[in-house]
Order: sequence, then C-alpha cells, then structure tokens
Amino acid sequence: MMLQLLELVPYITIFIFGITIGSFLNVCIYRLPLGESVVTAPSHCMSCGEKLHWYDMVPVFSWIILGGKCRNCKARISVQYPIIESVNGILYVIICAVNGWNLMSGVYCLMASALVVLAVIDWRTYEIPFGINVFLLIMGAAATVLDGRSGVISHLIGMICVSGLLEIIYLVSGGAAIGGGDIKMMFACGLLLGWQRILLAFLLGCILGSVIHILRIKFQGEGHMLAMGPYLAAGVFLAALWGNQWIHWYLGLLNL
Repeated sequence: MMLQLLELVPYITIFIFGITIGSFLNVCIYRLPLGESVVTAPSHCMSCGEKLHWYDMVPVFSWIILGGKCRNCKARISVQYPIIESVNGILYVIICAVNGWNLMSGVYCLMASALVVLAVIDWRTYEIPFGINVFLLIMGAAATVLDGRSGVISHLIGMICVSGLLEIIYLVSGGAAIGGGDIKMMFACGLLLGWQRILLAFLLGCILGSVIHILRIKFQGEGHMLAMGPYLAAGVFLAALWGNQWIHWYLGLLNL
C-alpha cells in the first residue's frame, strides 16, 4: 500500500506543477487578445481592478474557497480559471504517464499548455496569437534536437508538408478557406512532430472539426464559420502521444 502511494507522488507533483502553470495560462488567455502584458501587469480582479493577494491566486483551491467570487467586490469569478488550471494539470499527468519521465515529455507539457491557450483564444476570437506560434516553433526546435540527427529530415519535412498545402489553399481562396494563424501553427507543430505525425494530426483535427461543428450547427444553431485552432490543437496533442502507435498499427494492416 505504501509503495503504491509512493508511486503516485511524482504524478501528484506534476499535477500541482501543471495547475500552477495553468494559472499563468489564464492570464495569457485573457490578456493576449487585449494586447496586455502577461508579465509586468499585476494580477487583478477583472471587475473591480483590485490587486490580488497571493492567497487569492492558489490554483483551483482559491476559487473553491472564495466560492467563485472576488474577495473585494464579490463579483463572480469565471469558472474558466479552475477548469483551465485543472485541465493543464491533467494533461501533464497524461503526458508523463504515456511518454515517460524524460525531456521530451517536458517539451510535450509546454506544447500542451501552448495549445490550451491557442485553442481557447481561437475559439473566442477566431485568431491565433503570433507569440503562441513562435513558442510552439521553439518547442519544435527542442524536439528536433532531442530526436537526434536521424530525425532531423522528418522534422524539417513536417514544417512544410501540411503548412505548405494550407498556404496554397489560403492563396487560392484569398484567405476565405483557412486562416494565416492556422498555417503558422501547423508549420511550428510540423517541426515538433515530424511529417508522419503532423499529417495524422491534421487528419484528426479535420475529422474532429467536421463532426463537432456539424453537431453544433444542428443542435446549437451555430454559424458556418469555423475556428480550426481548437481541433488542430487536439489533433496535435493526440498525434504527439499516440501517433507513432496508430501509424504503425495502420501500416501493419496494410502489411507495409
């Protein structure tokens, strides 16, 4: 029993680290679309502007203790805060459980956090912040280095095999069919995943986007304008963790 509890300690630790990073992700989600600094400006209540104390910013728990209200003005605090923090912590645990305790898992954790911010902002604004794509490109460079010389070509091809296709679609449609942020995202994530997994990520993103958006149109009266970022982000995350296994399984079916 004690041994089993000790085995959970690393995952509890990475979860706590994940929800702590998740608190910063909330700052990015709110401030990046407004062009505000995510570093220099102090954390404050979105309603009354009161500067928050450290004990009001403990991830997840402060929101629960405060009953989802500002200590000062009693205004409602969005449930987004604990949700984003919890999701980020859970994603970190999943990554380490699936991919192991290594440097690449660290890259994937940072990638997952960037994808969370990207997905929420694009869902709301239909725009992907350029800085998030730059960060993903840096993670792509780190993943390429960690993969070693044998994987460099795959990563470099990955940058252009999907983003190049999307760029052609963008030029032909005059920007009506795809957004520039999506192209930059797939360029950066292509470097991160390599050509095989970025193709799979794109396929998964398109399937998820098509199915979910059709359901939203049917049951929620949603318009036909689609933010692809959240679905591509989901595809990238799935391909990063399980892409190689799924690709090998598929090739095995074809006896390749």
